[in-house]
Amino acid sequence: MKPILFNTDMVKAILEGRKTVTRRVIKFTVQDVYGAACFHGLWYETLNPACPPDHLKEWYVKEVCRPRYQPGDILYVRETWTPLPGTGYMYRASLESQYIWKSMWSPSIHMPREAARLFLRVTGVRVERLQDIDEEGAKAEGTNFRAGIEEKMWRSAVERFAEIWDRTIKRSDRDLYGWAANPWVWVIEFERITKEEATGT
Repeated sequence: MKPILFNTDMVKAILEGRKTVTRRVIKFTVQDVYGAACFHGLWYETLNPACPPDHLKEWYVKEVCRPRYQPGDILYVRETWTPLPGTGYMYRASLESQYIWKSMWSPSIHMPREAARLFLRVTGVRVERLQDIDEEGAKAEGTNFRAGIEEKMWRSAVERFAEIWDRTIKRSDRDLYGWAANPWVWVIEFERITKEEATGT
């Protein structure tokens, strides 16, 4: 069983059955670039490891790179949480009120498996460019999770997804991994399963 992180809004979308896919950026290392360049007989010293040419990226992700998650894998969702002495756990995504001390929450990255309440089975994995997403794909990402002026509901699901994507990318990384950069991503499809199904108990 492997962990996977989701922010609070996306956890809500999973709980409501509106999110059945996630996209995760493929990051290229120096070794990736050099290996691809050598395979193609290029002088890799002249290449920028942070931004290799598109044809090298495409060759690498389709022929060499392997996703962390594979069809059939069971995942447990790490989300923002806090332990409750003697009673279990509390999850930020399940609270209606936002007036909760921020200091009480534990980051999702620190959630142990025994605290998890959401379990997923990977049903498909493929690679594509970020901007290849269509309206149905954007809706499956759980983009329609708020109504009202703030979310600009007159926009398409793809436009809303692009806004959400950029909010999850650090400002310093947006030139490489933001929507406008159109990075290569893993498209991971999943279905929600019970804890009993996940653990075989």
